[in-house]
Amino acid sequence: MLESITPLLSDPAAWAALVTLVVMEVVLGIDNLIFISILSNKLPPEHRQRTRRIGIGLALVMRLALLAAIGWIVGLTAPVFDLGFHGETFDTAFSWRDLILIAGGLFLVWKATKEIHHAVDVTPSNDMLEKDKKDVVINNVGSAIVQIILLDLVFSVDSILTAVGMTDHVPIMMVAVVVAVLVMLLASDPLANFIDKNPTVVMLALGFLLMIGAVLIADGFGVHVPKGYIYAAMAFSALVEGLNMWSRNAQIKKDKAKEAVQAALNKAETAEPGV
Repeated sequence: MLESITPLLSDPAAWAALVTLVVMEVVLGIDNLIFISILSNKLPPEHRQRTRRIGIGLALVMRLALLAAIGWIVGLTAPVFDLGFHGETFDTAFSWRDLILIAGGLFLVWKATKEIHHAVDVTPSNDMLEKDKKDVVINNVGSAIVQIILLDLVFSVDSILTAVGMTDHVPIMMVAVVVAVLVMLLASDPLANFIDKNPTVVMLALGFLLMIGAVLIADGFGVHVPKGYIYAAMAFSALVEGLNMWSRNAQIKKDKAKEAVQAALNKAETAEPGV
């Protein structure tokens, strides 16, 4: 193992591949992190950080385990059954990777739609993650972790197959995956707190998950949407939301300033002459 790593340390191409792969893995990890943040924020505050860390830790374990079985992962792209239709933009020769992506995409669409419904419907539901009672907290955490594991698996397969397509060196893949997951771990609490404090961001993030789910389903059916288009759309939406938040905060400051001035005027008018 050491003999295979040492030559890479002095190879500029290997370092370039590592940097590129780290960036790609971090970007791919954002989707995973958004889902974990939204799901953990529905738990009682004392369980959120632990659940996020468990979810991210499981993501690391899954990615490293898949890397250890790299030959098996590559084999997931081999067709397992074929419905007979082959077009330039649509293909019905399904591999295990395709089936995993389709299942994960359907789960994301279902979960995001369900969360949007809960956000706009004030009627209480029986959803385990919406209860806030002490006797169901364990079930809540367990339910959240099970859902995180399911999506971790989907995102991990996508992440590792992306890494396989960018380099042939497993040590580079492992280092990139570890660095990317560490970045996810460091960013998890700030991102989750930011989402929790800004309800409009929650809706935006759920919209992202809907789009990502649809893209995963399309990818499973052989319709490959360039990732650059997806992340450009997400970045533009985030920029617009940032401007809206800036506008709202500026308006709040103006309203507070007006209230302070009005309060001072009222105090001056009620003050006795000569005071």
